[in-house]
Amino acid sequence: MRRLLATLFCAAMLFGATSAQAASPADAYPSGPISLVVCYTPGGATDLQARLSALVAQDPKYFGQPIVILNKAGAGGLTGWNWFMDRGSRDGLTMTVYNLPNFIAQSIVKKNAKYSIRTLEPLANFAADPVVLFVSKDSPFNSVSDLVEFAKKNPGKVTLNGSGLFVGHHIALLLLAKEANVKLTYVPEKGGSDSLQSVMAGKVMGSFNNLSIAMRALDKIKVLGIADLQRHEFIPDVPTFIEQGYKTLDDATTNFRGYALPVGVDKAIVEKAAQQAYKMFNDPLVIENLKKTGVPYRILDRQAMLDIFAKREAILKDLLKPFVED
Repeated sequence: MRRLLATLFCAAMLFGATSAQAASPADAYPSGPISLVVCYTPGGATDLQARLSALVAQDPKYFGQPIVILNKAGAGGLTGWNWFMDRGSRDGLTMTVYNLPNFIAQSIVKKNAKYSIRTLEPLANFAADPVVLFVSKDSPFNSVSDLVEFAKKNPGKVTLNGSGLFVGHHIALLLLAKEANVKLTYVPEKGGSDSLQSVMAGKVMGSFNNLSIAMRALDKIKVLGIADLQRHEFIPDVPTFIEQGYKTLDDATTNFRGYALPVGVDKAIVEKAAQQAYKMFNDPLVIENLKKTGVPYRILDRQAMLDIFAKREAILKDLLKPFVED
């Protein structure tokens, strides 16, 4: 009898363990369509790239469910990311597109930001748009050093614009000013097109902006440097800031875009979603369509983005300390 009871007990334990394993939340994930919160307006760069990245989501090799874009624009992304943290479901069916370094800078500076690198679980990265420094074709500046030398002799007289405050463009200016020990004047514009027009109209001396913006007018501007780890195939003759001696302007200001889930989602779902997103971003059709946007794609996995999140925050916390709201 004892032997029989022991056998039955072991069988029950084995059945229970098997049932628990089968009941993992990740097994049936995703159980329905996924909402992807884009914190910018329809038709913009982030919105377009998000839609292209999700073209093959329904393929059984990936999510096996459609990804539906949900635009929540306002305050440079703050409105949408706050909504995501407040209203986003914790079942893995509500994701957002992070925009780095923008969301980290806002989380440091804005006291009403409800998000940070500790509230977002990055899944995978699909695109990156490096920051460049450009001036008009008739500018006397032919290198970053030319501009810096002028700034040293004329503190505050060098005017450089960018697309808003506490975005990659603004951060690039702050990094250059700090490393070169010069005073530069930043002029925030509404967007990349406005920034480009102001440079060509002579309203400012130059612009820190994305490579994709500079590509629109290469015949009318001079690109002095690219803030990245290496030269880019679109402009192979333009040296990096690092090559020119400015080590802090690496890829810290590059606009990384990818998917994230809110903290609170089951870890097994996070890991499964991360694997699915990474595989999907590597699909040939996704890569082909991202290339068509004129923005360099850069596919990175979850661990790479966790590392980048932490490194970017460390840099920005020190750099943005004077701007933190009380």
